[in-house]
Amino acid sequence: MNRTTPVDQSAKDASAVKADELRASAVRHLLALQDQGRLTSEQVRTVACCFGRCERTVYNWLKKANAAKRKQRPRFEATEAIRVKYAFWQGNVSAVHRELVEEANAGGPPAFSLSTLRRAVMRDLSPGERAGLRDGERAQRAHFVYLQRPALHRNAAWEGDHVEASVEVELDGRLLKPWVTWFIDTKTKIITGLAVSADTPNRSSVLLALRSALSTDESHLPFGGLPERIRVDQGKDFGSKAVAVALGQLAVVLDPLPGYRAHLKGTVEALNGAVEKMFFAGLPRHTHRQRLINGKHYDPDQPPLPFTTFVGLLMEWVEGWNNKHVNDTLGTTPAQAWHDDPAPITEVSREELRLLTLEDDRKVRTITSKGIHRGKKRRYVAPWMTDEVGLIVKLRLLPHYEDEVEVFDARDDRYLGAAFLSDRSNADDRAEMYRARAKTTRRTNNTQQTAASVMKMRYRPVTSAEPPRRMTVLAAEETNKKGEEPNQDAMAALAIVEPPPRDEDLPAGWVSPLSGKRKAASA
Repeated sequence: MNRTTPVDQSAKDASAVKADELRASAVRHLLALQDQGRLTSEQVRTVACCFGRCERTVYNWLKKANAAKRKQRPRFEATEAIRVKYAFWQGNVSAVHRELVEEANAGGPPAFSLSTLRRAVMRDLSPGERAGLRDGERAQRAHFVYLQRPALHRNAAWEGDHVEASVEVELDGRLLKPWVTWFIDTKTKIITGLAVSADTPNRSSVLLALRSALSTDESHLPFGGLPERIRVDQGKDFGSKAVAVALGQLAVVLDPLPGYRAHLKGTVEALNGAVEKMFFAGLPRHTHRQRLINGKHYDPDQPPLPFTTFVGLLMEWVEGWNNKHVNDTLGTTPAQAWHDDPAPITEVSREELRLLTLEDDRKVRTITSKGIHRGKKRRYVAPWMTDEVGLIVKLRLLPHYEDEVEVFDARDDRYLGAAFLSDRSNADDRAEMYRARAKTTRRTNNTQQTAASVMKMRYRPVTSAEPPRRMTVLAAEETNKKGEEPNQDAMAALAIVEPPPRDEDLPAGWVSPLSGKRKAASA
């Protein structure tokens, strides 16, 4: 007994549908020839042979098609006016029909039935157009078909974004929802770096996250290097001059995307959705949890996580995303995809990154006895400023963080050091300042004492009323501390000893102490 399997039945149904489509196409061509008066029996015979039918069957097909053509009436179509009414009533077809009936009663065109109107709307308006007219552009975009960028190699392109954590955490006795700023590699789906802000993120959040992403040190996420371009939205923080300058100095292209085009940076948007479902949903005081009928949470008194604990758990989740989570598109973990990619990584030193990701103050200032003035109340000091009063400098700092600045020489952009606010210094900072001043003073005094003791002024005794002649001898302090004889070369270089007087220059009856030595040497 032969049984037809579901697969065989499906194949037969598909073949029948295809045969009907071919027959309808052939009948349309024959009708066109008939309307033009060019239809011949040879053409009918050719179609009959093609389908394995007799000529009479093909003529019957033509007869039925002509009958259906004569019975066809003009159908009602959804005109532009109907579309406008459909949008005005937010997709309520019944309301549109009532308005059409009222217009017909007032002397307007006759109104069709409600069912006819519904069929016209469903037939003439696409699903996306109906959603857009009913709920707006965002709903219509759900029916769009989007392209996909080709995946090149690691660090070919990054995407960056902010995401607000849907979790309430505790900081300084108040509840808040942190913000996460992060960057992700579009090829390997690796999270290269992030920064967590307790309040609304700004350009300092972007610079800190960028510093973390570009660094490849183990103290940060061990993935990074210089990307070729970074795609971001048109937010003021990502588009700030500080971010553009920091990336421009590294020859990284900043690619700001058009507004409200989340699909253009779909990788980071997918990451934002993943962290919501995979991490935020499992934390206490999740704000998107189910609620009671009155809108309150089932457990409104649930204790919140401290801010530092939240950051620690987030870093653990990011590590799991990079090293343990298997991405469906990649078929492996992001870390494995990163290591399997042969593209070279361009690294930047940690110190260079720290300086590049700071914002230039764009002003020239002078170090005074009170430090570096910035504004009316902010004065920055540092131990290295001791003895540098009068030096002209420039400042670079992290935006919105004014407790510390980096100081550069205005003449050659040489890095001098960090400086902190004078009125916010702690005991250790003050002790360091005192030690620096004492060290500088001690070094100067020692140099002065050494200079004073290297050479001592001596005058030759005189035996008559004449000005004494000056002679300079090497000080005893210049001898070796171990009791050794002083260096003869140093003595010759430092000591200025006048030649002894000749015998003929002495007064009568005087004898030079060296006269005997000269006579012995001549003998």
